[in-house]
Amino acid sequence: MSRYREIKYRTVTSFQRRIGNPILKRLPHQTLVETTGRKSGLPRQTPVGGRLIGNEFWLVSEYGVKSQYVRNIQAHPQVRVRIKGRWHAGTAQLMPQDDARARLKTLPRLNSAAVRAVGTNLLTVRVDLTS
Repeated sequence: MSRYREIKYRTVTSFQRRIGNPILKRLPHQTLVETTGRKSGLPRQTPVGGRLIGNEFWLVSEYGVKSQYVRNIQAHPQVRVRIKGRWHAGTAQLMPQDDARARLKTLPRLNSAAVRAVGTNLLTVRVDLTS
């Protein structure tokens, strides 16, 4: 990873961890993905932007497998997603073969613009919902 991309990654993730995510998690209709911590085994909630299509929830991670929630998904694919205030259980799958930039065009505009602006290694994630 280039020095610029590394500085960008550290700056954005530091802001998200300390300021953005704690505020967004408290908003009642913010979409969250809840993973199981790969080391701690504790539930971890991350605000995301995505779209429910049938029984599948689609999102794009801006840092791919560098994102902590994506690493948690790799270790434990069973997740929960809060959509419009209601929790749904599901199994997450990483979709590296999917065109993440094209996928962003089908997802909510504001979040997609932010992901495109700060992302350096886009990765599509699909959650197959069971409830």
